[in-house]
Amino acid sequence: MIRRFGEARVAGQHYTRRHGAYAIILRGDSALLTHQAWPDDEWQLPGGGIDAGESAPQALRREVLEETGWRVQPLRRLGAFRRLCYMPDYDLWAEKLCTLYLARALRPVGPPSEPGHRAEWVPLPLAVARLGNAGDRAFLAAFLR
Repeated sequence: MIRRFGEARVAGQHYTRRHGAYAIILRGDSALLTHQAWPDDEWQLPGGGIDAGESAPQALRREVLEETGWRVQPLRRLGAFRRLCYMPDYDLWAEKLCTLYLARALRPVGPPSEPGHRAEWVPLPLAVARLGNAGDRAFLAAFLR
């Protein structure tokens, strides 16, 4: 069973399952986070939805590049969690199945191409506290233990 974080299921609400790949990327005593200004002002582990025909590692590389401007190499799968949320940018109630990977930062190639995103290397204790969703926080905190 995959642990669920965040909001409780709303009775009668239809949720669309969305698979995504997200990364814990470390450099020294910092983690690479992405800040999304819209639709919610939130710090996140970089990553996102897996497109049709794409593997999770392919999606991870694409999403991290779009959100941070960094090329990464997925190293290993760390686990997965679920969360229920409304995604206003898609007008969609989603059950997100989030697969977490440890990834290595290879090199920056430019600014994030995803509108409203910026990337920052954040000191580890602050990174855990900044993350906007409980699943991201739990995985980063567990990884650091």
